[in-house]
Amino acid sequence: MSHSYRVTARSQAAPGAVYAALTRAATWPSWSPIGSAEVEGGDAADQQRVGDLRIFRTGKHVARERVLELVPDRRFVYDNVGGVFRSYRGTVELAPAPGGGTDITWSGTFVPKMPLSGAFWRRYLTRFMQGMADGVAAYASQP
Repeated sequence: MSHSYRVTARSQAAPGAVYAALTRAATWPSWSPIGSAEVEGGDAADQQRVGDLRIFRTGKHVARERVLELVPDRRFVYDNVGGVFRSYRGTVELAPAPGGGTDITWSGTFVPKMPLSGAFWRRYLTRFMQGMADGVAAYASQP
């Protein structure tokens, strides 16, 4: 059974600044709980491309995410490779906010491997991703 979450945030930064933070894995430890980031076969400081595999480490936890879609200054789509989900697709939509800045919508759909754990993961991901959206919003707004 498929589950989903959706969170929003607003950044004072323009969509291009938010997009730049999202698409450079090396920035993620600066604005999220992620401890370190790398790109398999690439440089985490470079802007990622469709097909890139990003590896995020936090303590003993390792997440592997493949970049699926990039629409400059508008959309970033990725999926989780392996881990606790049968499938997981995350989407970050960026839109110019009225009066300036960027409205950020971070959503995802997932199917957990463990039966009956969907409600737990929906609650967990909603809280975690709200922190991610708030973090990238604040980071992109820094001078």
